[in-house]
Amino acid sequence: MTIYRSPRVLATAVLASLSLLLTGCFITPGKFTSELVLTEQNRFTFTYDGEIFFLGLSSLAAMAGGSGEFEAYCFDEDTYEERDCTEAEIAEQRADWEANAKERAAENAKEAEQMAAIMGGIDPSDPEASAELVELLLRQEGWERVVDKGDGVFDVRYSVSGELSHDFMFPVIEGFPVTNPFVQIILRDGDVVRVNAPGFTNGNDNTGSMGAMMGSMGGLGGLSGLRAMGTSESEDGEMPNIPELEGTFTIVTNGRIRANNTDEGSTATAGGEKLEWAISPRTTQAPTALIDLSR
Repeated sequence: MTIYRSPRVLATAVLASLSLLLTGCFITPGKFTSELVLTEQNRFTFTYDGEIFFLGLSSLAAMAGGSGEFEAYCFDEDTYEERDCTEAEIAEQRADWEANAKERAAENAKEAEQMAAIMGGIDPSDPEASAELVELLLRQEGWERVVDKGDGVFDVRYSVSGELSHDFMFPVIEGFPVTNPFVQIILRDGDVVRVNAPGFTNGNDNTGSMGAMMGSMGGLGGLSGLRAMGTSESEDGEMPNIPELEGTFTIVTNGRIRANNTDEGSTATAGGEKLEWAISPRTTQAPTALIDLSR
């Protein structure tokens, strides 16, 4: 028996968990530098400079939707390498494909609605979707640069300063559901601040940004498995340009550092101390620190 599992079918399975993505993670960092400065009187400055990847705007989403044309796919059951289909296999697969046409169309329409819901009303299938997202971000305070690099990847600079009168998280995008944040600042009584950066980890326990995305993809082994297979669905025959998690997160403060999970601890800087985390695909613990700003 021939098992029909083309790269497009695998991509469809990846995005079949859109209902999970509604409450999970569909925005992840790529290469970046980020800094948080915390000073007395709860003053702060936060910056993020680098890549952000939007799953819904990548070619992976387009692959899942398919071209609407039938394509047979067969592979050797011993080696799992692609092979030519026989006439009988092609006919069987075409019959199944045609029989499922209505169900497939309904499912595609449902997925399109779900993806638009998590994209602030932006239709990912619209050729102007990326431009709409750029416009949306630039009209929000803090987004100083948003450049579309293609395939769901954007080069951004975000910078905001102010007083921590309430909790803070990044990114927050108008119309988008609140997902697993890259960085969050939580205020405690007595001018104590808790900083967590769950987005800056691949997290084996699926708590990180990419870990949450992988967790929503079930038993497929995540995007890495799809990348390893290769596909002819994109114009250049490559998988979507999914950026690798790589960067540096720094906290600079003149407050008292009560706790942190850096490898080396704090280092002295002019007027305070600095904590620094080197982030890579091997990072499994989210950066975290507890800082007292009362002095």
